[in-house]
Amino acid sequence: MGRVMVGVAVGLAAVACAVAAVAVGQRMRSRGNWKRVARVLKEVEEGCETSVGRLRQVVDAMAVEMHAGLASEGGSKLKMLLTYVHNLPNGTEKGTYYALDLGGTNFRVLRVHLHGQQSSVLEHEVERQPIPQNLMTSTSEDLFDFIASSLKEFIEKEGDGSELSPDRRRELGFTFSFPVKQMSVSSGILLKWTKGFSIVDLVGIDVPACLQEALTRKGLDVRVAALVNDTVGTLALGHYHDSDTVASVIIGTGTNACYLERVDAIIKCQGLPTTSGYMVVNMEWGNFWSSHLPRTSYDIDLDSESPNPNDQGFEKMISGMYLGDIVRRVILRMSLESDMLGPISSKLSMPFMLRTPMMAAMHEDDSPDLREVARILKGILEVNKSDTISFVLKKSVKSNNHSLCLACAVSDSRCSFKVKKSCGEGV
Repeated sequence: MGRVMVGVAVGLAAVACAVAAVAVGQRMRSRGNWKRVARVLKEVEEGCETSVGRLRQVVDAMAVEMHAGLASEGGSKLKMLLTYVHNLPNGTEKGTYYALDLGGTNFRVLRVHLHGQQSSVLEHEVERQPIPQNLMTSTSEDLFDFIASSLKEFIEKEGDGSELSPDRRRELGFTFSFPVKQMSVSSGILLKWTKGFSIVDLVGIDVPACLQEALTRKGLDVRVAALVNDTVGTLALGHYHDSDTVASVIIGTGTNACYLERVDAIIKCQGLPTTSGYMVVNMEWGNFWSSHLPRTSYDIDLDSESPNPNDQGFEKMISGMYLGDIVRRVILRMSLESDMLGPISSKLSMPFMLRTPMMAAMHEDDSPDLREVARILKGILEVNKSDTISFVLKKSVKSNNHSLCLACAVSDSRCSFKVKKSCGEGV
């Protein structure tokens, strides 16, 4: 009996040792996995960091490029395009006008009534439609026929309540948010496409003329009276409400800026007469680049795999079209470094599978267990252990003392290009 008990004791001891060995091994592997994932997160945060001093270097580099772009065509990565907009609205304008906005994956048509002071754009007079994916790479005729048809349907809904005089032709302002070399306030040649568009036959062509032809084909008595970039349109609206407004910035699908410049400072257009002595300059700063920008390995990979490598560098670092995919690339790297997140799904390896709105939703998740983060990772990227990554992301804390969703690591630091809030300093 004694020998049996000893045997059982020895057996139990052996099993206990084996279990302990497994537990220790699992703990060591878990600790190693955690360290590798934490290292990836730390690298992201450090790679995106922009101190005030570094931001000032970026500002100085951009100022140099701005001066070069104002001096000559092709002298800078910033095109500093002339808009031929010499005067901005001041609130005294009257009448009914139409506008068409094509700037990304959606376009809008609207009708606005100006009454001389504080115009109103009624919600039911604004319509927004997505651009079908196939039209973004089709032909100029297909694209503008689609837009003209939508505008026709919009106009036909206005009924008898329109304030437009029967003998007056409708005038349309066309907001076209792509690099254009303007020849006048109502004509401009497309220089190149951005934001996923690639309609080859429109490059080098007068864009408003193509739209005008489509309107005629659809039987619309509408004149394209003005061509502006979305930044110029934003500046015009801002100046309409506040005459001190002299610059505007767009941070959406893409990014750009424009501002009111003295004509005598625009060397490349010397001798061009203006009534005000000023002209709005479209910077096209999405193409800005400087070695002072905090470019990470994820930015480099995204750029090299994009349809336009080595182009629109600044835009690819901060705009809505690309931020979500940078986050996806970081999560993929974490999955490759560790098995904490489970098997790598095919969706996690698909470019642009994680869109920026989803990233923003993760950013805003302040629940104790980051439920929204887990839901998006599981539903969109098929990360099976989404609860694990939520825990991992929650464990990391940024210097400004809020929980670090991976989206925060990218978007918060990248947003410091616009405004640096730390230490109360601004650039």
